[in-house]
Amino acid sequence: MSSTSPALPADARANGGDLPYRLVATDLDGTLLTSTETVSERTRAALASATGAGALHIVVTGRSAVWARPVFDEIGYTGIAVCGQGAQVYDAGAHKLLTSLTLDRRLAAHAIEKIEAEVGPLAVAANQDGLDGQVLAGPGYELIIGSDLPVVRVERDELLASPVSKLYIQHPGLDDDALAEAARNAAGGLVGVVMAGAGVVELLPLGLSKATGLAVAARRLGVRAADTIAFGDMPNDVPMFGWAAHGVAMAGAHEELLAVADEVTAGNDEDGVALVLERLFPAR
Repeated sequence: MSSTSPALPADARANGGDLPYRLVATDLDGTLLTSTETVSERTRAALASATGAGALHIVVTGRSAVWARPVFDEIGYTGIAVCGQGAQVYDAGAHKLLTSLTLDRRLAAHAIEKIEAEVGPLAVAANQDGLDGQVLAGPGYELIIGSDLPVVRVERDELLASPVSKLYIQHPGLDDDALAEAARNAAGGLVGVVMAGAGVVELLPLGLSKATGLAVAARRLGVRAADTIAFGDMPNDVPMFGWAAHGVAMAGAHEELLAVADEVTAGNDEDGVALVLERLFPAR
């Protein structure tokens, strides 16, 4: 572990061998957060028991750091987080990006052209890079997750005027799964394609995933894949489940994630994360 990496808690160093897992990785929307975008008291208590026993908790989210920060402030999360589908490793306490990857804009534009040649016009949005980066929404793009997430309306030719971490695409006639499949078929050699939630199909730097970002963060924390339990609900969590030792899907999760999960818990509004953590890290 490098000298700049956060130190593990003393309990984790001393008792790590006695812990079922040393790292608890949780997706945010649809997993850790309830449908009202809060963390229940029961889930907070279960996380406190896990960290009190010496485990570490890390949030791994598709949200950029800009969109995740209000949630972190509300729940008092000050640790390292993986944001932007793995593009950003973010120190929430210091409000500092530790790593940040961008999508090649020429490849992105070419990918959009190839997808549109197959399926017709898309509505497109772009997530700008950096801690001041905004989400720019082109004509016709409608954000349908998070009632208070800010977007800036721009013309299509403005979307790629500055560095971006990813693009979002929507189609008037294709559902999310069909659009993601079409995008992979048309442009999968240029960009990564992932379905991250209702109305959220994303184009990413090729090879980027929550797993790649989590692996970077875990090295900084001095923990391994074999030490990790992961929670999620959508196809963008599939790589994270493949990396972690144990993957827990929420009830009602996407069928792609259910197919690779080691366990299924209750839904995010029924304290699904807490139910598993209470079993693994009983309150003292």
